[in-house]
Amino acid sequence: MDRHAEVAYESIAPVYDDFTAHHDYEARIAMLLELATDNGLRAGASRALDVGCGTGKSFRPLLDRGWEVTACDISASMAALARERAGDRVRIEIADMRELPVLGSFDIAFCIDDAVNYLHSPEELTTTLRAVAANLEPDGVLIFDTNTISIYRSFFAESFEVEANGVRMFWEGHGDGTAQPGAITEASFSFEPLEGGTAVAPEVHRQRHHPEPEVRAAIDAAGLELAGLYGHGPDGVPSQPMSEDAHTKAIYVARKRRTT
Repeated sequence: MDRHAEVAYESIAPVYDDFTAHHDYEARIAMLLELATDNGLRAGASRALDVGCGTGKSFRPLLDRGWEVTACDISASMAALARERAGDRVRIEIADMRELPVLGSFDIAFCIDDAVNYLHSPEELTTTLRAVAANLEPDGVLIFDTNTISIYRSFFAESFEVEANGVRMFWEGHGDGTAQPGAITEASFSFEPLEGGTAVAPEVHRQRHHPEPEVRAAIDAAGLELAGLYGHGPDGVPSQPMSEDAHTKAIYVARKRRTT
């Protein structure tokens, strides 16, 4: 159970880019940078940390904007694909964000695209946020997202298949549509080649819903202060107030707590 996220993403790594091909990372990163700027990201910021970088799709728009990027992922296979994408332009480490070492001093840190949802307790969330905060400049900004309860009552209760680049991918939600705040919900992901090759057996993805009060408490305990909270639906357009029922994602923007 302690390695569940690592095992799940080692399994999904070969088809991750195909499964997420519909995600517009250019638009998403542009939106997140705008929110960060609105909530205290300093002018001239240039160093970014991408925690849970996956195959590197999330940091490509940062590179295109001239950012200096350091990234990490718990999955060695995902990190290897990110290195192929980035070449020598990005320092990429294999790291569990719950035990994230100090990799530098950054103006902004991102922890997006489901990463936080694989933390299974308020304690794990606090430990992770504290570790990321240790990598921030005194005026640094952390931006992360969580799934709302609506995702665990819908997407994690559905089953579907997708075909792309000669592979058929299967998602099977184990939920029953009645997930409660703070609950852990599971789904299985597997894939098979359309012609020849070897199928990959279903691997379980276990995610926890993090209620807003718990997230606020974890931010505070990590030595951060909440600067902004937004929600968005499938269109990716942020709005306030965040709604667990009307939105699919909550976006938290936090800053290092100011000291006097």
